[in-house]
Amino acid sequence: MSIDVTTPYGGNNADPPNRGRRPLWVAAGVVGLTGVVGLAALGGFTARDNDTAEDAGRAEAQANIQQKVSDAGPAEASPAEGGAVGDSQGQGQWGGGDSQGQGQWGGGDSGREEHRKTADHAKAVPCNSDKLIQAIVHANQNRGGVLTLAKGCTYELTRGEHGNGLPVIKEPIVLDGYDTTIARAANAAHFRIFNVGRDGHLTLKGITVKGGQTTPRWAYSTPEALPPLDLSMTPDATQATEQAAAGSATTSTAVSRYGDGDGAGILVQRGGKADIEKSSIVLNHGRNGGGVANYGTTTIRDSAVEHNSATEFGGGVFSTGILRIERSKIEQNNARQGGGGFANGSFKPGAKGGTVWVWSSTISHNQTRGLAGGILDRSGNTSVTRSEVTDNTAGRDAGGVLGVDKSRLYLEHVKIERNVATDVGGGLAVADNSTAVVEESVLKENVAEGAGGAGLFNVNAFVTLRKSEVVGNRAVGPLAVGGGVVNAYGQVSLIQSTVTENFATTPPGGIFTTNNGVKIDEKSAVKKNRPTNCLGSPVIPKRCFG
Repeated sequence: MSIDVTTPYGGNNADPPNRGRRPLWVAAGVVGLTGVVGLAALGGFTARDNDTAEDAGRAEAQANIQQKVSDAGPAEASPAEGGAVGDSQGQGQWGGGDSQGQGQWGGGDSGREEHRKTADHAKAVPCNSDKLIQAIVHANQNRGGVLTLAKGCTYELTRGEHGNGLPVIKEPIVLDGYDTTIARAANAAHFRIFNVGRDGHLTLKGITVKGGQTTPRWAYSTPEALPPLDLSMTPDATQATEQAAAGSATTSTAVSRYGDGDGAGILVQRGGKADIEKSSIVLNHGRNGGGVANYGTTTIRDSAVEHNSATEFGGGVFSTGILRIERSKIEQNNARQGGGGFANGSFKPGAKGGTVWVWSSTISHNQTRGLAGGILDRSGNTSVTRSEVTDNTAGRDAGGVLGVDKSRLYLEHVKIERNVATDVGGGLAVADNSTAVVEESVLKENVAEGAGGAGLFNVNAFVTLRKSEVVGNRAVGPLAVGGGVVNAYGQVSLIQSTVTENFATTPPGGIFTTNNGVKIDEKSAVKKNRPTNCLGSPVIPKRCFG
């Protein structure tokens, strides 16, 4: 796969815009069309920077895109909350120089040898949270270390400092456990569990990270109280908003502390690294990234991120850096605004997505009251291979996967099945000059309860389906169209692919398109859709009959 990109991480944060937001189908415009619903006149869509890149080469990229992303880290900028908390303040009550945290750990130059590289030099940590804190302080002061945690132990954290339950990780530190849990005490004040600072490298093995909390659990009492998602800001308005946010950074702490409340389980700052192996991140609640917020480089391998929640984006994981998810489960997480499973970026000014690889993993049973029940990518690069995106739910658009604002998606050997969107895009939604390539994959039995596009909903974007199936999807809104595919002013290419047995309340049930942008090659088929395959669409694609 090859998209040669950087992983931009914008400047300072600002509060969400207050302008009224519109769901994807409203952005496309719903108008009467010979007595049925048609999609027309796409207006301005989503908050984005004032990029001036041309769309030349989109058609070629659409057919040939391969994801090959640089391993270069994200651009430097002001640190996240933990950075403001930061490396200089990470010790506090845990610090105290040589007199604090030494004990059996000793000190001096002997602690600076390469003991951290081998298990032979691992230090055993008794089942005591204060001892764990002391061990991390010592490792930070001595170029890192390998800490073996007590088998079957729960290290219960009863207090935090600067929003963190444990000292900021500044060096390469390995925590090696066996059925070991690190948890915030139920009656403790709000704080996250781990904060990985610049140049820090945290490795977790066999550990459950549980119960971190950085924000009130329900910031909004009802769905109606949610800040609306503004998908209608013009580039000029967005640029002005971002410039205003940047200009106020010196006077507003809230703006400069980009990561406040992010990553209730684990926060990885820019320049930091985390490797999560054979571990679980569960029951954490934060702002962005209830389980994990990644602004640096994070790998989640053979692990589970489950039952986490976020008041904004990324119920399980939020990232603007480099993220790898391998042989893992992202399940039963919840985000109020978007990306129930994980969010690669958000709709806040400057919060563009980074680079994400997902391999042999499951993103399942996640929820959002906003956009993208499973996966959200805004202006980033997301590659999903040999994985499943199933049974996710969105209160607005994109039950399974959403790519928006020049996002680039690559899906290979992926099952996108049984996802539900209250509005449009039950399985996959692609919008606003984004590009998606779907190879040898299945969009099956997804449901859109609004205007349509149960399998695929494409608005002013570019999608290639190669050797793939769009089958058994249902658009069940009162005037819904395009149970299989809705294309509004974009391009969709079917190459050796099928659109079959899909249903819509209003014709067509197979493919609905506002333009001649749907291309069907000779080895593709559109058949057995109800009530029609393409009849009733404003434009009937070539090689689509009935």
